[in-house]
Amino acid sequence: MTRRLKLLSIFLVPAVLIAGLVLLENGNGLAGKGAGFIMRADLPGYEDGAALPDVSGAADLPLVVIDPGHGGVDPGATSGGYVEKKLVLALARALRDELEGQNIARVALTRDDDKYLLHNERYRIAQRLGADLFLSIHADSAGDSADVTGASIYTLSNEASSRAAALYAARENASDTIGGVDLSKESDSVTNILVELSQRRTQERSDQFARLIEQEGEGVIQFHPQARRSAWLAVLRAPDIPSVLFESGFISNSQDAERLASPEGQRRFAQTMARAIRIFFVRQSES
Repeated sequence: MTRRLKLLSIFLVPAVLIAGLVLLENGNGLAGKGAGFIMRADLPGYEDGAALPDVSGAADLPLVVIDPGHGGVDPGATSGGYVEKKLVLALARALRDELEGQNIARVALTRDDDKYLLHNERYRIAQRLGADLFLSIHADSAGDSADVTGASIYTLSNEASSRAAALYAARENASDTIGGVDLSKESDSVTNILVELSQRRTQERSDQFARLIEQEGEGVIQFHPQARRSAWLAVLRAPDIPSVLFESGFISNSQDAERLASPEGQRRFAQTMARAIRIFFVRQSES
């Protein structure tokens, strides 16, 4: 090859490759019409203008936003015919009715149907409504380990309180990823700054509420031996609202699953949580 041809090849080959990529991106085939066609589909995602849920209760009461975990295309944990997204929605509705019936707080549910929401949509609903407390309700599965049982209470932390808490957080946070695509629009750097600067002011109140749940649930709710946990949970990232995730039990355990699915179990959960919420707001008003 002559020197001139070598020089031409250095410039022409990259140009041809770039042109080919452009044709593929635009859907123009190099080997026939439509050979480079790209199919696109809209995935669920956060919209600033999304409609807010209804708020019930007297206007002078503090506001609790209850978040039934998972929903829609994300069923959550499943075992023995039980599905997390259905169980936790029933628990959320029971708690809403209890809070309304006792006139403890105004209430909004992030979802009151089988709808998929990103983690940032959930806590942003609480922020946009000006919530005084955020409670996310979940259930878990231990797979084939049917003996694992009991409820757990999670608060936000940059460092997980245990390996089990870290694994749980990784699994829950992954629900923002569908088909390998992360639908969350927040970068880690922005999130870390928010937590570092603002979350410290509300972390103490989150811990207070978590302690009250454990206190009021003693003898009523069966807790996991390690009931109090902390981890980097995306749904708890609101820096200005006390936030707790309540892991109501393991649906892979038959007794836990039956308790969560039964009207009596849901009533006991709602009454216990309502007492903790009442005490929390009374103490906040006194401080």
